[in-house]
Amino acid sequence: MKQTMRVLISGASIAGPALAYWLHRYGFDVTIIERAPALRTGGYGVDIRGAAITVLRRMGILDQVRAADTHMTGVYFVNSKGKIEGQISEASLGNQQGLDIEIMRDDLSNILYDLTKDTIKYIWGDSITDIHETEAGAEVQFIHGKSQTFDLVIGADGLHSNVRTLTFGDEAQFKRTLGCYISIFTLENYLNLDHRQLFYTMPGKTVGMYSAHDNAEARGMFLFQSDSLKYDRYDAESQKKIVENAFVGHMGWETSHLLKTMKEATDFYFDEICQIHMPTWSKGRIALVGDAAYGPSPLSGQGSSLALVGAYVLAGELQAAHGDCARAFVAYEQEMRKFVEKNQKIGLMAAGSMIEKSKIKIFLRNLMLRVPTLMAVQFKMISKMIAKAANGIELKDY
Repeated sequence: MKQTMRVLISGASIAGPALAYWLHRYGFDVTIIERAPALRTGGYGVDIRGAAITVLRRMGILDQVRAADTHMTGVYFVNSKGKIEGQISEASLGNQQGLDIEIMRDDLSNILYDLTKDTIKYIWGDSITDIHETEAGAEVQFIHGKSQTFDLVIGADGLHSNVRTLTFGDEAQFKRTLGCYISIFTLENYLNLDHRQLFYTMPGKTVGMYSAHDNAEARGMFLFQSDSLKYDRYDAESQKKIVENAFVGHMGWETSHLLKTMKEATDFYFDEICQIHMPTWSKGRIALVGDAAYGPSPLSGQGSSLALVGAYVLAGELQAAHGDCARAFVAYEQEMRKFVEKNQKIGLMAAGSMIEKSKIKIFLRNLMLRVPTLMAVQFKMISKMIAKAANGIELKDY
């Protein structure tokens, strides 16, 4: 490798810091730029399983991540009066006891930040406006900072990746919408949920609430089917209005209280449930990792695992190719492509199961959830499929 290669990573959530950790370990000089002024709080629980567990072990943070496990005991489906109509144990959601981990997204993000904050340069509250490739490298312009030249630029900036748009063009060509929208926010655990999730489903809509951080708080969730909506991604108030409008006239269970608390939520998250499918994840000196390249959708639970594994493989291939990005990027895609496809299939399945389209389907699901033998068979199949996808890559030792 020529003198220390300078790498700019856009995005400080999960893929970015994980990639920075490995690149720093291999002797690269890494800077992370993040549009938000600080680490984002809130968000949903994410699953870590299969190959991603191995990555955490190699990073030396597996015990720390495991200690932050949500210890969810199960999912309960309630009717409009709050009466439980059916339930699923956590094990049957594909979470193998003692193997898989479910952790709140912001807890994982904090652990990765703590691991990297002393060795990686973080720039907060700024964003890339232009990337121009020259003989010398990739010249990057920022909203606030003065322009700099880097050897490589990596987009780890999520489903709506800025780096992807600047490099590959409009997001619409890579986005596969799954026809619904999700909103998550933190609120008081006023129902005293004890490591439980409650879901109230109506045709095309789901309202949920689950405990977080050892029951000290809760997260509220709204999920609804809709045709494509036009809205400003940085205007939380207009997004809250969209959610409110979607649930007008549907006030069963805790819906009205959750809508009221959502209005005051400071960590409100809203997005379309979609996947990212790209023919290639790199161009010249620029590559994408995690959701930016192959987001499996927030409902899949597989996004963080894909991000951790993708970061490990991308950094490893850059190390193996001594910084020759053309060679490394091709190898990274070859290693990851099949693994990504398997995990995106899980995402499609998850989206289908979270929203029921008709009353009869909701009735049948609840009925099924009361027949233990039926459930056992179905969940064994699902668990097998998820485990197979999560382990669907042979991790090299770089």
